[in-house]
Amino acid sequence: MKIHEYQAKDILARYGVPVQPGRVASTPEEAEAIAQELGGPVVIKAQVYVGGRGKAGGIQFGDTPTQAREAAARVLGMDIKGLTVEKVLVTSKIDIKEEYYLGIVLDRKSQAPVVMVSTAGGIDIEEVAEKTPEKIIQQPIDMRWGLRPFEALDIVSRAGFPSHVIRPAAAILAGLAKAFIESDANLAEINPLAYTTDGKVMAADGKIVIDDNGLFRQKEYATWSEPEEANPLEFEAKQEGLTYVKLDGDVGIIGNGAGLVMTTLDMVARSGGKPANFLDIGGGAKAEVMRKSLTFVARDPQVKGILVNIFGGITRGEEVAKGVILAQAELPKGLPIVVRLSGTGAEEGRAILKDAGLDWGKDMRDASEKIVAAIAARTEK
Repeated sequence: MKIHEYQAKDILARYGVPVQPGRVASTPEEAEAIAQELGGPVVIKAQVYVGGRGKAGGIQFGDTPTQAREAAARVLGMDIKGLTVEKVLVTSKIDIKEEYYLGIVLDRKSQAPVVMVSTAGGIDIEEVAEKTPEKIIQQPIDMRWGLRPFEALDIVSRAGFPSHVIRPAAAILAGLAKAFIESDANLAEINPLAYTTDGKVMAADGKIVIDDNGLFRQKEYATWSEPEEANPLEFEAKQEGLTYVKLDGDVGIIGNGAGLVMTTLDMVARSGGKPANFLDIGGGAKAEVMRKSLTFVARDPQVKGILVNIFGGITRGEEVAKGVILAQAELPKGLPIVVRLSGTGAEEGRAILKDAGLDWGKDMRDASEKIVAAIAARTEK
């Protein structure tokens, strides 16, 4: 379950992590009133469940309450990666001198939380890992003891934190680890951890993702859930009875069975593409389900092409093909679609697709390569 920055900071503050004072506003007038209470310059930060707010214009500043109201008016209602900004965090502006990164993520390989610390704060940790992996120090947490203070001190020291930041950063890291464990999180990060010109070390931003499986223990946090805002498409898919997960790429993927769909995700990645979603139509799907699934996936503005990968059994290939044909009138013009059919009704389905002039792959690799190439060709035009 994703939560907003202001909620993440609320949790962090409970564990002794210093954060800027601030409150949430849903109107420009509320933002002005909060700025008046805080006194001095403020930051207006869009509260949406995606990153990249700053680049999208979702973080603005106001030196006076009037400017805060004007900034909030610009941010509220803004569309950021398909999500509408419904509220903003109004918080005191700080003068940041240095930025660092503290994070904890649940690692499937080690089956334990892993601490990640870097002197390269203010940058996406994925970018740091790709370009300068030597700047990231990683260490698993022993769940019998949690992250002990001397371990936190050792980690930030090995990461190369300067002497004036080491001890406060270690204390904050220990608090972050305790918050991670006790809130049943699978991700918790502070980026950036800020060292200010007046010598303070604090969380200038915070992100926490809570494991849905732990919500029965987290009664308060469970009430913070906003599935319709976290991902409107996922929420609507659930209402429609579709198994759908939004991802960050541009290749829409539809299959039958979680194992097949996950394998298709991997094959698309190996072929040089980035999956945009995970949609499992399940067993026994008829033409209408396929039509609905295709039109649903195509609604994502990031999707530049769709790969349908079906192994026929209870789901018949000709039903899939009929659904693809039915969807054509509702899909964006020129949207590439590649269909791979195998098993029951595959030959009949391929014949239907051929008659309609639609492309199909002879196997999963061929289909993946075709859709990636089709998207690349379309993008170049």
